[in-house]
Amino acid sequence: MHNDNTPCVLLAAGGTGGHLFPAFALAEELGRRGYLVDLVTDMRGDRYGTGFPARKIHQIPSATLTGKSPVAVAQTVWTLSKGIGAAVGLLGEIRPSVVIGFGGYPTFPPLMAAKLRGIKTALHEQNAVLGRANRLLAARVDAIATSFEHVKHLEGPLIEKARLTGNPVRDVVIEYASRPYWTPDSSDDVKLLIFGGSQGARYFSDTLPPAMAKLPHSLRQRLRVVQQAREEDVERVQQAYAALGISAEVAPFFANLPEIMADSHLVIGRAGASTVSELTVIGRPSILVPLPHAVDNDQLNNALTLAKSGGAWCIEQKDLDVDRLAVELERLIGDPKLLLNAAHAARSQGRPDAVKRLADLVGELAM
Repeated sequence: MHNDNTPCVLLAAGGTGGHLFPAFALAEELGRRGYLVDLVTDMRGDRYGTGFPARKIHQIPSATLTGKSPVAVAQTVWTLSKGIGAAVGLLGEIRPSVVIGFGGYPTFPPLMAAKLRGIKTALHEQNAVLGRANRLLAARVDAIATSFEHVKHLEGPLIEKARLTGNPVRDVVIEYASRPYWTPDSSDDVKLLIFGGSQGARYFSDTLPPAMAKLPHSLRQRLRVVQQAREEDVERVQQAYAALGISAEVAPFFANLPEIMADSHLVIGRAGASTVSELTVIGRPSILVPLPHAVDNDQLNNALTLAKSGGAWCIEQKDLDVDRLAVELERLIGDPKLLLNAAHAARSQGRPDAVKRLADLVGELAM
């Protein structure tokens, strides 16, 4: 039961899973602590099927800087300034105690508006590199919560505001973290999960089936593959696996990804912040292939950090052809001890209490 004095927290997040999932986790925890939670975003449709746990979801104008031409810059500035105007009005209406931004340009208008209205603010950075929108906002907020001990571009006076919380994962991820990792012996099925994050998985659709074609027949028969593929690739990937006699479930989206991850012996994926957080909380070994050509190389930094701990193998896409992938798969599956050690190392990096730490920070700001 909420009364008029119930404090409200406004979360601001860009529309990708990397920004929305930690915001979702924080909304769950704040709800348990008796806060009202609203979300402001550019929601590109609720395409994660998450049913975000907020009282209300607000949309305000936002734009991402896509080019350096004066016209592109002027259009972005114009849209963002319209967004700030709309956000100032929205904050007057809902009067939050705190505004928390999770990155992406849609966070820019609400956080700038909060600054104008004298409302406490914090940023959460999911990656090992401070994102572009967060870099613009960092000097203007009251606190910066980080997921990694060392964050590139977080320096000088900004370090004073930084607080290591970890990257919050949703309740459903914590639920499956209790499943222990078990190594397959030489006759067991080997469960592989392959997914490309919200940036699409075309590369994996093109590379994995031909790599598996190079594996010995006895090994192929043991594989159980769950693979995310773009809608237009699903059928050809399914057919490729069927031709190889490999049992595979291929789909554009899996609502129960944390459960599938917990059930896997090896995960092959990109290295987005949520992926890395979930792998470490659940404790599963992975081959990480960071998204190439990313502006800040955030995925490469995320993957290298996990690889350094022994919890993953980071291989850049330019270095990973079909032959190398086949060699890596045979090597890892052939040595379950390697997988087990990596699973333990990954789990040692996990921060299942990240959401509580972030909610504590919100509580301090709301006082």
